[in-house]
Amino acid sequence: MTYDISTGTVTANGIDFTYLECGTGPLALCLHGFPDSAHSWRHLLPALAQAGFRAVAPFTRGYAPTSVAPDGLYQTGALSADANALHAALGGDGDAVIIGHDWGAPSVYGAAASEPDRWKRVVGMAVPPGPAIGAAFVNNLDQIKRSWYMFYFQHPLSDIVVPSNDLAFIDMLWRDWSPKHDGAVDAENCKACLRTPENLTAALGYYRCNIGAGPRDEKYNAIQAAGGGELPQPTLYLHGADDGCIGREVAESMRTLSPWATLKIVEGAGHFLQLEKPAEVNKLIIDWVTAK
Repeated sequence: MTYDISTGTVTANGIDFTYLECGTGPLALCLHGFPDSAHSWRHLLPALAQAGFRAVAPFTRGYAPTSVAPDGLYQTGALSADANALHAALGGDGDAVIIGHDWGAPSVYGAAASEPDRWKRVVGMAVPPGPAIGAAFVNNLDQIKRSWYMFYFQHPLSDIVVPSNDLAFIDMLWRDWSPKHDGAVDAENCKACLRTPENLTAALGYYRCNIGAGPRDEKYNAIQAAGGGELPQPTLYLHGADDGCIGREVAESMRTLSPWATLKIVEGAGHFLQLEKPAEVNKLIIDWVTAK
């Protein structure tokens, strides 16, 4: 059976979301990261539909055609609150599952930790759960060097450089982070979301609100803090062996720092593993979210 991907809209947590969806059944919410878009899930959505889920991939707050945040908040606690609000707005129940890549990963950890009755199983990709990332920024100089762009985004110069030459900065990140993959199509999908100044400011706001001096809200701080601990749901974490954004060694540190989560390294894949190895990644995710 062929499952077609359609587009829908819904308002949740004060944001007008546009989303891609496929199939019927319990909700499977898929959250993208940067520099990416909901189209990153085009291989997984039909596979989730085949497995009996209503698979939904929103363009996250600030990524057109979803609206920018009226309060200017882009911390991961806000993204987690969005996920829980989308669960309610889309009619999710206790059999819903949640999947996130890059910024979507800490977003799903916060959503699952703060309102655990909404989510049955959790999958994170490219940003590990628990303290691994924080530890890497303390004692891993190689990872600090890989993460240079996070610090660059704090400087006003990035507002000029990132949009120049039709957002060539985004093409560069795709090449660096997934060096064996031709990411031109998906880089273009992302650029289509960020070409207007307000949308690009929103995407940079994710970095400024989380590791810089951008605005934060106390209610979202609590959600964010909850997502940094052990999750009550069975949690799978997938990481590309050749990820140029977050090193394999950071993921491997989970074995001691977050032993409650199941780690799978996807060989031959970089940062955007769901696009580079779709058959392998789809199977790992479907087997996880359908397990009893």
